[in-house]
Amino acid sequence: MTDYNGDTAMEITCLTHHFLIAMPAMADPNFSRTLTYICEHNAEGALGIVVNRPLEMGLAELFQRVDIPLAEGTPQQRLAALPVHSGGPVQTDRGFILHRPVGRWQSSLRVTDEIALTSSRDILRAMGEGGEPEEVLVSLGYAGWNAGQLEWELAQNAWLTVEADADILFRLPSEERLPSALQQLGVDFANLSGVVGHA
Repeated sequence: MTDYNGDTAMEITCLTHHFLIAMPAMADPNFSRTLTYICEHNAEGALGIVVNRPLEMGLAELFQRVDIPLAEGTPQQRLAALPVHSGGPVQTDRGFILHRPVGRWQSSLRVTDEIALTSSRDILRAMGEGGEPEEVLVSLGYAGWNAGQLEWELAQNAWLTVEADADILFRLPSEERLPSALQQLGVDFANLSGVVGHA
């Protein structure tokens, strides 16, 4: 495959189920100080969800906007309090739900055996009625890269990469996700400017 500029052949490393950590020099405001979970990466490009940018909107408000009732019950009330995230600059009017377990939904992308990305209303209805799946991260929009674009950005040291940890996605609050992913690399954000490459 050729790189993003179409100049040189470049080896593809599949980064599905990896975190992208934006380097401090990242100029794009959409990705400055972000942690992005890569849901799909292949020769056609990549798709990811920014997982540490909560919006000033909780799931209760989102359910109201899409006219899906939240039933009374502990799991539903716990879900109602979760934040909605800004998942990236593409299709910001559309909802995307990262979740485990995978389950069976109308429009899902299976990322791993335990994690999927779903964009159909049936999962929201199930969450509203039965509070399942409980482990979810809901975003508006996603991040997308054309063929070779992510590889080119990695070659420019725009990102660090590390294998994703599902517990960081589903069990930590938004503000702890980036520091925890960096910790997996043994790096502190304050010392990041001198670090290049990926693990």
